[in-house]
Amino acid sequence: MSDSSPTTIEFELPLGARMRHGVRRTHRRVKIGVRHPGNWLQLIRFGAVGASGYVINLAVFAACVHLFSIDYRLASVHRVPGFGGQQLLAESSLDIRAKEHHPARQAIKFFAVSLVAYGFSFVVLTSLVDDAGMDKVIAQAIAVVVAMPLSFIGQKLWSFRA
Repeated sequence: MSDSSPTTIEFELPLGARMRHGVRRTHRRVKIGVRHPGNWLQLIRFGAVGASGYVINLAVFAACVHLFSIDYRLASVHRVPGFGGQQLLAESSLDIRAKEHHPARQAIKFFAVSLVAYGFSFVVLTSLVDDAGMDKVIAQAIAVVVAMPLSFIGQKLWSFRA
């Protein structure tokens, strides 16, 4: 064991402690981040970049549900691959600024965060339609907007982290 400092003791934390430490570190980063005006401007740009995708998403969703009589749960899946790819290119080049040395690894991170955000929006969508009896297109519009901050935070803190 060749260590420059003989008094340094290294040990491995148990998984639970490492997870709690990671959650605390992320919570701290978010707490500090919300105090930065530049981050709020970046959130606005993130939303503006996603606005075109949002409109296209709702139009395709409405067409699937009303014109083609596809179940709304299945119709909501249409946005994951194509919408995500358009967003990856737009966000990495225009907004968040890609920092990853390996674009493939960054794309995997991007799609992982997108799938988590999609899962959250899917739960919101099905809850609004099945439990609240809301119109499917309006519920989809709300679900996507509600999931946007989750997507932004995940993309900023993990996918496109400096």
